[in-house]
Amino acid sequence: MGRIKDAFSRASSQKRAAFVAYLCAGDPDFETSLASCRAVLGAGADILELGVPFSDPLADGLTNQLAAQRALESGMNAARVFELVKRVRETSEAPIVFYTYYNLVFSNGVDGYVRAAKEAGVDGLLILDLPPEEAGEADAACRRYGVDTVCIVAPTTPDSRLPKIAAAATGFIYYVSREGVTGVRQKLATGIPEAVARIRAHTSLPVAVGFGISTREQVAEVAAHADGVVVGSALVNLVRDGLGNRAGIGPALASRVSGLRAGTLRK
Repeated sequence: MGRIKDAFSRASSQKRAAFVAYLCAGDPDFETSLASCRAVLGAGADILELGVPFSDPLADGLTNQLAAQRALESGMNAARVFELVKRVRETSEAPIVFYTYYNLVFSNGVDGYVRAAKEAGVDGLLILDLPPEEAGEADAACRRYGVDTVCIVAPTTPDSRLPKIAAAATGFIYYVSREGVTGVRQKLATGIPEAVARIRAHTSLPVAVGFGISTREQVAEVAAHADGVVVGSALVNLVRDGLGNRAGIGPALASRVSGLRAGTLRK
């Protein structure tokens, strides 16, 4: 059983949704980022979603844009991101999923990039701007090296596309619960239970829900219907807020993850 499948299965056996924590790799610097990754995993995150810093992150709101900028300015590149994963792997066997853009994969050579990701310890790739119709080369490389693919469904995705998206995914389906870019929201998007049910009609893979989830109450509301809950910007904001005391970022993240994860338990 792969790490991603095992994480969702373990969470389900504990009558809860899996907690997926997003951080930008290298934000605000390599060592602080490593401490942050270890902190969220130590606090109970089931899956670590690592944003690969990119100069043109079209799907990301200001919080994650600035995180990517900080990471790039600190010297992060493809090799350093792979090194970060290797360092995380020294102390954790939790699944690691890259949240990335196709330009970063393609420009480094698709086969070589996926192979390097696998060798570093990456379990899955979520390539935001690569639709299934254009993903043949990346999907083949992922199959070749045993890296799971994670595919996105949006509120605007028509039912006619769901079978194709479901067929392309091997790790889990990521339901983006609202239109627009990433970022903290005061209220959850509507229609999440119906959307999850619509996706499940086409796949047996887990369905995780993200975009705009930032409180324990919102986590609990999503966990009642989804197999996984993704929290990103609320954690990245803690990194931003801790720039003046970087040693305090890890403990702050651990505290927040512990509180949010408590909301994944189903009643």
